[in-house]
Amino acid sequence: MNAESPPPLRARLSEVPLPALVLGLGGLIPFLAGAVAVWLFEPMAARVAQDMQVAYATVILSFLGAVHWGAALSRPDGARSWGWMGWSVTPALLAWFSVMMAPESALMALMASYLAAFAVDMQAVKKGLLPLWYLSLRRVLTTGAFLCLGATLLRLG
Repeated sequence: MNAESPPPLRARLSEVPLPALVLGLGGLIPFLAGAVAVWLFEPMAARVAQDMQVAYATVILSFLGAVHWGAALSRPDGARSWGWMGWSVTPALLAWFSVMMAPESALMALMASYLAAFAVDMQAVKKGLLPLWYLSLRRVLTTGAFLCLGATLLRLG
């Protein structure tokens, strides 16, 4: 690999700082709880669980944008970047729109938004704006959130 080559976009989960790993994985619990509840609970309670899962997914989606806001502010030139700062507020807007949608549409919009956020994170890591370990963590967390939201969507269908 020459000096011009970009770094590989693979980091091991073991490289993720322990607090980020534990808190990140713990953050999957409400996603999983919602997915399990919609399959096991009676319809009225399942609907509440689905609404709670959507609400939680919107909060976490907003948080993913806030990561970019904080990262931009931590760099001398970052806060002057319209693209980066613009993206940082986009997940919150997508989340806000999703809570006004019908349940099936909200789940699909959130799933698509999580994939988009991961794609942006991948580009940020490639550019050196976020650490490589963050992408490793996000890969696992995005997969978990996506599968749980998808399981809820399947139940509604």
